[in-house]
Amino acid sequence: MANLNKLNLLMCGTGEYTTGWTRSGASKSDKKIGVVALTLFDLRRLGKVDKLGMVGVNGSKFPEIRAHLQHNIAQIYKDLDVSFDSFPGDTETDPEAYKVSIDKLNPGDAVVIFTPDNTHYAIARYAIEHGLHVLVTKPATQLLSHHLELIDLSRKHNVVCFVEHHKRYDPAYGDARVRARELGEFNFFNAWMSQPKSQLETFQAWAGKDSDISYYLSSHHIDICCWILQDKAVPTRVVASAASGIATSKPYNCIPGTEDTITLLVDWQSVKSLKHKGTAVYTASWTAPLKSGIHSAQHWYYLGEKGDINIDQAHRGYDVTVDDTGKTWYNPFYMKYSPSESGHFDGQRGYGYISIEKFVDAARNVNAGIAQPSDFDAQGLPTITNTVLTTAILNAGRISLDEKRPVGISKDGGKWILH
Repeated sequence: MANLNKLNLLMCGTGEYTTGWTRSGASKSDKKIGVVALTLFDLRRLGKVDKLGMVGVNGSKFPEIRAHLQHNIAQIYKDLDVSFDSFPGDTETDPEAYKVSIDKLNPGDAVVIFTPDNTHYAIARYAIEHGLHVLVTKPATQLLSHHLELIDLSRKHNVVCFVEHHKRYDPAYGDARVRARELGEFNFFNAWMSQPKSQLETFQAWAGKDSDISYYLSSHHIDICCWILQDKAVPTRVVASAASGIATSKPYNCIPGTEDTITLLVDWQSVKSLKHKGTAVYTASWTAPLKSGIHSAQHWYYLGEKGDINIDQAHRGYDVTVDDTGKTWYNPFYMKYSPSESGHFDGQRGYGYISIEKFVDAARNVNAGIAQPSDFDAQGLPTITNTVLTTAILNAGRISLDEKRPVGISKDGGKWILH
């Protein structure tokens, strides 16, 4: 049997999703102790991961982050080591610290990228060119041209490059996808996803400046729709519209032009029948009510030739009511934070965890010579190749908003283009 060596891994990004720590302190969302670092600490306990590093821009955050992880993870779960190497130093600020930390890795090591959307491409490119496997959070890139470049680079350097579309691992979404593909030709898809206005405080440094709510949230359901329609239909045109006025007002004071809610209307063409066309509406907002009992409202409706599917992932029949805070809907299918009977972390079946573990397993298998990165394209996993249409739609939506026009999507010489 091939030797599956442990994977050395660098976490790029120190924020809420990685550590549960934000610029205002511990997160108040459903990710109070993060996802990425916790998952990797547990994978290290289980023998899949070895050395861990974490890189950000401002090193002064690390003492607070370490204390947060020690108090909320190490002291809660049995046998969980929360140590990691950090970059830059605790008294340093360096926007290119990722280069210093990546330079210390060896080919075959891995990088996970959970940083602001506009930084994904530069970090992923630098890592891939150094022979590292890459997991980048959604959206992979903001520009289709950059996404295509990462596809080419990952093939050239023969490394795994996944996009962290964790909803592909949600058992309800996965089952719905199989059933949707049995409903004949595609006709209509409608998706809604929102987060409370408090997120505008968490993301104030980049909201409306470096990215928008469509890239940040609609990327989830656009990817699910593209996954369902893979080899069945292709997008041909995108028209975008947006609401505004809340994010740019007090107390959030985001920069002028920041949209509150963005809707993309997308035309789809069947690849097997010229007469069958479909439409999809993807809407995302970060101005939802503050005390609605859920952090992320998320539901979608699929209409096919032979039937329909309606799925609501925010309300799963599990709610808790507390005197002080009211009713809250919980989703342990994503990340289960309550310890096991033995006191260990017990969230290995959560789809937030599985998404990262799948990447770690893929990288280890390629390093051992028992798989090729291209093998995962055929498995329906969210590889950089399999997620190109998600980026195409998101990029087209941004152009449509900025230039106030429809944007076409088509193939030219085997590669997707916008026009």
